Amino acid sequence: MTLGLTGAHQHVIICNESLMLEKLPKCGKSFEEMMKRVDSKKWCNLTEFITYYNNFSICTEREANAASCFWPNSLAQGFITGIHKQFFSNCTSEKVHWEDPPDEILMTLILIPVLLMIAMITVVVWCSKRSDILV
Repeated sequence: MTLGLTGAHQHVIICNESLMLEKLPKCGKSFEEMMKRVDSKKWCNLTEFITYYNNFSICTEREANAASCFWPNSLAQGFITGIHKQFFSNCTSEKVHWEDPPDEILMTLILIPVLLMIAMITVVVWCSKRSDILV
């Protein structure tokens, strides 16, 4: 026990890392069993296994908390990363290659706002010169 700033006793809880590392593989085995139900070609489609992954995440959090450890922590994160490498290493996202639109479309997209601005300025100047509509 330690004495806090307010004079109250606080319990210091120490993370039992070895217990956590002993229990986390149970979550991995359960996730592995659930992922056997999913066609391996669909492993990159999160909607196919989101429930299984949620259960895995809840399991790792529960086991970390049971060992008096915060979650996530570096050891649990390392374990989760290992699971990701095992199941999702081929799920690299393809980078989107952005291209400019064709010149005709680009010129139209540029000219329309410019011409509208010129028209609005012309209307404002014309109206400000007419004293009969300024009341």
